[in-house]
Amino acid sequence: MKLVIANKNYSSWSLRPWLLMTEFGLDFELREESLAGDDLKQRLLQYSPSCKVPVLIDGDLTVWDSLAICEYLSEQYLGGEGWPGAVGSRAHARAICAEMHSGFMALRSQMPMNIRARRKIAASNAVLADIRRIDEIWSECRRTYNADGDWLFGKFSIADCMYAPVALRFMTYGASLSDPGQQYMAAILDNPGVKSWIKAASKETEIIPEDEAGDELK
Repeated sequence: MKLVIANKNYSSWSLRPWLLMTEFGLDFELREESLAGDDLKQRLLQYSPSCKVPVLIDGDLTVWDSLAICEYLSEQYLGGEGWPGAVGSRAHARAICAEMHSGFMALRSQMPMNIRARRKIAASNAVLADIRRIDEIWSECRRTYNADGDWLFGKFSIADCMYAPVALRFMTYGASLSDPGQQYMAAILDNPGVKSWIKAASKETEIIPEDEAGDELK
């Protein structure tokens, strides 16, 4: 299998399937494409008609979109273990993943993932509402499933992959969270795969000006 991703410092969508594959020990080749340059669309077109990353190439099959990749990996290689085992928990996990996948637009635009940085923004009401909602999701999951482990649904799942980049955003911009939210964020940041990704991102030198939001903290 080959996973095509972009810059680790900025590409939140790339982190999601990479983290799932890394956490479950899947064997794959990693191909990184720079997001810079006028030839970006042409370079990405060789992998996917969407001209976006991440892209999973497995033999003759190409899967694009981070959630679709995670779904495929869970079915094809993980025996469904990418999701919680119980029907109700699985439905809950899919619901919050879909909410992450299609929502939180204010947070995405005003708090872009920028792992290397520590920055301050003037958070809009819409951003604050997104942060509160994410904190609610994390807190509810931890209250419900904390007896089964440290992750959103006890055991590590696709849901954790979908929300890991949010924890990195909160780290960058110093978001204020409840105690359960802070505890879950700490678990994400202590994950070996996430630590490895952060370490690699810190060594990158590519700068995407539009993702350098806010003011640098001194």
